Amino acid sequence: MIYKQFKDKKLSALAFGCMRLPIKNGVYADIDEQMAAEMIDYAMKNGVNYYDTAWGYHDGNSEIAMGKILSKYPRESFYLASKFPGYDLSNMDKVEEIFERQLEKCQVKYFDFYLIHNVCEMNIDHYLDEKYGIFDYLLKQKQNGRIKHLGFSAHGEIGVIQRFLEKYGQYMEFGQLQINYLDWEFQKAKEKTQLLTNWNIPVWVMEPLRGGKLASLASEDEAKLKALRPDENIPAWAFRFLQSLPEVTTILSGMSDMKQVEENIKTFAEDKMLCEKEMQTLMNIAECMTGKTKLPCTACRYCTSHCPLGLDIPELIRLYNEHRFTEGGFIAPMVLSSYEKEKLPNACIGCRSCEKVCPQNIKIADMMSDFSVRLKEV
Repeated sequence: MIYKQFKDKKLSALAFGCMRLPIKNGVYADIDEQMAAEMIDYAMKNGVNYYDTAWGYHDGNSEIAMGKILSKYPRESFYLASKFPGYDLSNMDKVEEIFERQLEKCQVKYFDFYLIHNVCEMNIDHYLDEKYGIFDYLLKQKQNGRIKHLGFSAHGEIGVIQRFLEKYGQYMEFGQLQINYLDWEFQKAKEKTQLLTNWNIPVWVMEPLRGGKLASLASEDEAKLKALRPDENIPAWAFRFLQSLPEVTTILSGMSDMKQVEENIKTFAEDKMLCEKEMQTLMNIAECMTGKTKLPCTACRYCTSHCPLGLDIPELIRLYNEHRFTEGGFIAPMVLSSYEKEKLPNACIGCRSCEKVCPQNIKIADMMSDFSVRLKEV
């Protein structure tokens, strides 16, 4: 197992994400604890020492299951992370109640790592509002030793993360971002990584396989990678990409069966960073994957000057591209939840004034209509 130094700790470069534990009968809330225990036992024996759970994972049962499973190991033999669930605004005034319950569920007296969860457009104003006392309470728990290291996770845009860091950045010891070779450009993961680096904040990675989309590829893309590394399996390429980023400390992988655990541990037995040709091949594959559905907006913003409603058309196209490629997902709805009603896609009146000046000849009105339909299906 590869280890990375973080202050006085050596963290396994592979972290066990507990959002996708094995389940029974296809029911997300019903964790197969026996199988999960076998997987974690194998992980522990093979050097994985970081386990990441959260209040909402498996409908609240991930923390309970992990508490049971990890209780048989010496407390000093693993690092446990959990998170404050700010993705639900009804939780904002319950930080003490939730934190105390999390310790009980996980059967621990402290969290090694604790995150302000999912900083995004929907909740940034609440996180920054001191009346909820979220940061003050968590900082107090850190001072009391019940949180060893305090950090945050973010799916929001760069401007949102910047706002968060301007208020709390000096206290953040690590930041968790969605990074993979598909999102390096598509979701601006490169710029987000650089932002954390500018703040001297170590980077944790979530969604290295983009929810499984990078676990298998089109046959022609797999052939390109096999030509470069015949013995490397396809999921390993996503991890090799991340191993090649010096900013990254640990990489969370949500493992659902023993085969995934075994293969990931084998991958993390050694660093095999990508050469320039291999890196470029991955970038080309990512561009091809997103390009099949992506509208070719260059954000020249000619369109916005011709929109009678003042819609942020380039940003709406970017969100449309994400939502269409992901075939749904939470990113676009999450961002749009912060928009005023008259600035949403369904506000478009279809006048097509914007289309007359679009250098890419994008059918913007059609996009707005399709986006509105897709959002109703969420």
